[in-house]
Amino acid sequence: MPARKDIDGSESVPAFYGKELRWKREAAGRTLQETVEGSYFGVSYLSEIERGERRMPLELARHVDRFLDTDGFFERRCADVQKARKGAHAEYFVPVLEAEPRARIIEEWNSALIPGLLQVRAYTQAVIHSTHPLDLPEEVDAKIDARLQRAKLFDNPKKPEYWTILHESLLWESILPPEAMAEQLDHIAALAKHRRIVPQVLLWNAPTRPFMDLSLMFMEFDDAPPLMYTEGSYHGQCIDDPALVKLYRKAYDRLRAAALPPEASLAMIEEAAEDYRNGMPRHGLEHR
Repeated sequence: MPARKDIDGSESVPAFYGKELRWKREAAGRTLQETVEGSYFGVSYLSEIERGERRMPLELARHVDRFLDTDGFFERRCADVQKARKGAHAEYFVPVLEAEPRARIIEEWNSALIPGLLQVRAYTQAVIHSTHPLDLPEEVDAKIDARLQRAKLFDNPKKPEYWTILHESLLWESILPPEAMAEQLDHIAALAKHRRIVPQVLLWNAPTRPFMDLSLMFMEFDDAPPLMYTEGSYHGQCIDDPALVKLYRKAYDRLRAAALPPEASLAMIEEAAEDYRNGMPRHGLEHR
């Protein structure tokens, strides 16, 4: 049996409370299995909390407080942990922030916006100005920094394996001035050339109608079931029900099968970037 990893409680608020949970559980002489009995949560879920990889849901905190007789300690601290994870992100996005660093594979489809992990500062700023026009400058800067921080995932040359399907309209119907849009597309192309991402473009006349307004994000892990996330402008939802994830996964695979191969997609992205550098690119329909 491999040695148990010691947790540095100073790394983050979730790590601090995860280490505290392990200490209190072991001091009470309870196993992981005994601690989750009577709750809706599994052993692996509780173990991830103890390792600081997940925040503790309120209902589980209440269960643990009752089981370990900790006088409401974990229930009172749930808000602290959630705030630490959330930062400048929306509350509904917290599960994604927890899952992304652990993901072995991330796959995304989007027809409305370039995915957040691929956005440059100017693109993120344009999205925030559009969706939250009353945000103060410091609030906008905090949201931009938080989104760009997520992209540090690509600093690791091995993980995650990232695939994305982009609707062709994202290349030609820009929310940025031409020069800034060229920079955004150059960024995507550079990540692809460095083999950190695999982009595919779904042409404007491909059969996408059922998913025109629905973004899809799938994450696979080495030691946990797959997770799916979908969102709109002001809401998001994580889905971990295996049967439902499987249905959406099949739909995503059909979109990927209809998309251009990665090499042709990269060529189209680079061509669009060059067109933006030379002025407004041709409209997608005219381009074709």
